[in-house]
Amino acid sequence: MDKYFNNVSLFRVIFRWKWHIAAITVLAAALGAVFSGPSFITPMYKSEAILYPSNVSAYSDETFTEQMLQIMESQDIMDSVVNNFDLMKHYEIDKSYKYWKTALIGEYRDNVSISKTPYDAVKIKVLDKDPQIACDMVYDIIRLYDQKVGKLHKIKRLEAVNMFKDQLDGKAAFIDSLKKELAQITSEHNILNYSYLSGENSISYFNNNNDDTKTFMPEVINLVELITNESANYSDVKLEYELELRFYESDMTFSNVISEPFVADKKSYPVRWVIVALCGISALVLSVFVVYIFDRKDINK
Repeated sequence: MDKYFNNVSLFRVIFRWKWHIAAITVLAAALGAVFSGPSFITPMYKSEAILYPSNVSAYSDETFTEQMLQIMESQDIMDSVVNNFDLMKHYEIDKSYKYWKTALIGEYRDNVSISKTPYDAVKIKVLDKDPQIACDMVYDIIRLYDQKVGKLHKIKRLEAVNMFKDQLDGKAAFIDSLKKELAQITSEHNILNYSYLSGENSISYFNNNNDDTKTFMPEVINLVELITNESANYSDVKLEYELELRFYESDMTFSNVISEPFVADKKSYPVRWVIVALCGISALVLSVFVVYIFDRKDINK
């Protein structure tokens, strides 16, 4: 290998063929500039947003950010975006093509990127030949995410609302039955002013009433205390019920957008100078290698 790539001989070859190498390099760069133009490569515009999840509940051990990623990458959100922007037509995919769905999903995944940032936020990035559509698609993904999470939360909230409602109805029926029982005993045995009975008041009341009243007083006192305790429990459950009902009936958002998407005024792809530079450098290296090989063969002959 040393005899093929001797530095001195290499520089001599480059110097001998310098104009040819320069012409090939310039030609390759010029071709790269031409073929990276809009006539050959469709310019793509980027729109992106950065957001954090909010007002969400955990479904498993995953973080809220990972949960947001899973929902945004779900099939139904992709299908909604495809339908809302008629992406079959926009991406120029023929539905008569045998693998049109695979082509559509591939095109969507190439142009729509949803990822986690180093700061545990979510970045939505959309590339499209129309900068307005790119921006609108980012907003639509956020809207669909809020809509889907809201639907999931309403289902869970409704379960909690119904659970607390059943609990309230059961406690209300139990308290009513206790009150009816208390009313029946006090009416049959002429026990008055029982509502203030507790502690020393009950002892005084015992001492000042007849034997029939004293017989039923313990039961009356137990009923009064039970009604009081159950009423307090009913109030606690009612607070929980009203809280869940308020969450169920409210329209909440489940994302905090830190960086809003905007309509790009400059294309993001292709980066023309990179293509031109790569074409020029590749042509330079390849031409040097080829002329060096041919030059060595001529010398050997």
